[in-house]
Amino acid sequence: MTTVPDYVFTPPTPFGVPVKGSNKLFPVRRIYCVGRNYAAHIREMGGDERALPFFFQKPADAIVLNGASIPYPPETQDYQYEIELVLAIGTGGADIAVANAAKHVFGVAVGIDLTRRDLQLKARDTGRPWESGKSFDNSAPISAIHPLKGDIPKSGRIALSVNGTEKQRGDLNEMIWQSDEIVAHLSKLFALVPGDLIYTGTPSGVGKLAPGDQVEGTIENLDTLAISIR
Repeated sequence: MTTVPDYVFTPPTPFGVPVKGSNKLFPVRRIYCVGRNYAAHIREMGGDERALPFFFQKPADAIVLNGASIPYPPETQDYQYEIELVLAIGTGGADIAVANAAKHVFGVAVGIDLTRRDLQLKARDTGRPWESGKSFDNSAPISAIHPLKGDIPKSGRIALSVNGTEKQRGDLNEMIWQSDEIVAHLSKLFALVPGDLIYTGTPSGVGKLAPGDQVEGTIENLDTLAISIR
């Protein structure tokens, strides 16, 4: 007979992301993010474009769904946007081969990695963890997930606008590491599990947001992601 766990309080409800063409939700487990994956962004941040990308995480409850209005976060004077392609893992695994990576991806989405840049840079410069700059509440907006049909997209326009003015524009083919390589490498560091999301890095043009801003992120052939800042 199976014993039902008796928790001291009700566990939090899992966070779910809509799936395009379905009434089901994608349950989010972990959110991985790739740093330094577009050469132009590395240059604008003053980094070494020859260095390999690295990974950091956001909590699952940092998710923000399409159309949301989110508050300007506390303790920052430099709140920034970063448009990204998001991979949604549907089949888990460890030490995944690059050639097999697409088989582990359920779908793709548009994401924005919201960043308290001043806190991130202070942490970076003092050798401390990035959580205060990257892993705060409401820092991971995402569109509906489009189920993958075939290979992971390796090209296509990626862009972000603020109040109707384009701020970021690039192409997925500008990634230093393509998505299948990211899945393969990440799976050597962590066993991937269904429900994991991977934000794959941003092109150049990152910049500040302010209360009242209307933000739209687009990736070719995917839904537009729209959020507002209050």
